[in-house]
Amino acid sequence: MSVKVKICGITRIEDARAAFEAGADMIGLNFYAPSPRAVSLERAKEIRQAIDPSQQIVGVFVNAARDFIERCVEELRLDFIQFHGDEPDSILNGWPVPVIRALRLKPGDKFNSADHVSSQYILLDTFHSQLYGGTGAKRPLSDLHGLDLARVFISGGLDSDNVHEAAALSPFAVDVASGVESAPGVKDHRKLRSFIRNAKSAR
Repeated sequence: MSVKVKICGITRIEDARAAFEAGADMIGLNFYAPSPRAVSLERAKEIRQAIDPSQQIVGVFVNAARDFIERCVEELRLDFIQFHGDEPDSILNGWPVPVIRALRLKPGDKFNSADHVSSQYILLDTFHSQLYGGTGAKRPLSDLHGLDLARVFISGGLDSDNVHEAAALSPFAVDVASGVESAPGVKDHRKLRSFIRNAKSAR
């Protein structure tokens, strides 16, 4: 079975539709206001209404209030919740949909999925001292060879050139935002199609 693909930082209806038409399995809507890819709840509703109800949406949150997340889950019918900030493990519990915990790894950091049991899925991203994801910063994938990545989203600096290498590691999913853009929050549909094609063709 081919790897799943998540296209994150969707801000426009046409990009959401293009992602799914190209074969994406899910899109990510970012609710972290300082991000150039952030969307309001109202904009997110427009995107949700414009796609098929069966198409999956991940809500991406950074140190958000629980009541706001609950509202998003209910009003958008989110399929996953992604925690991408410095949230305590306690906030990962009690949700009606699967939870993704983002880990921002520094160079040389070791990863073992068995050390992270509070969430159903783990997203591996590149560490930045001031930004929570979407940096486009690449990191070597060699440190993931031989690891159990069955519940892992590989993220951080992926694009159509290196996604094949990431997908070949057999993670649950690969995740991209800036690597398929013409500008922050604006997806390049040619890059998007190439990324998904290369990810899905990996063995």
